[in-house]
Amino acid sequence: MKVLDPRGAAAGAVAATATRPATAIVHDSPDARLVVFRLAPEQSVAPHRSNSTVLLTVLGGRGFVSGAEGERAVAAGDLVIYDPEEVHGMRAVDEELTLLAAITPRPGTGRTQIEPGIMRAGASARGSE
Repeated sequence: MKVLDPRGAAAGAVAATATRPATAIVHDSPDARLVVFRLAPEQSVAPHRSNSTVLLTVLGGRGFVSGAEGERAVAAGDLVIYDPEEVHGMRAVDEELTLLAAITPRPGTGRTQIEPGIMRAGASARGSE
């Protein structure tokens, strides 16, 4: 059994640049990757697609998520699920937004792919996008 602290990981997450959200990989296995995102006010992750299912849990703050049906406001406690190939993105407005993304299957297993030029979840924690 593993007990993880995604809020603690988010607090310690580092952004690759001042314009990018801070991210940290909380768990990484062939089946799933868990990544925390800490978006400062006005930061965003541009809408993109993935072959994986993406589940976003809002850990703190308020902001917006986008999908095939447009944008929707979210707040702490909300859970948003994106099907494979569904467009998804997120943005903070006037307060910090902290999310936990569960990506399954995990990117890079040969079962998933990200569109070229799109930010891959957790990549900034490893220094590449």
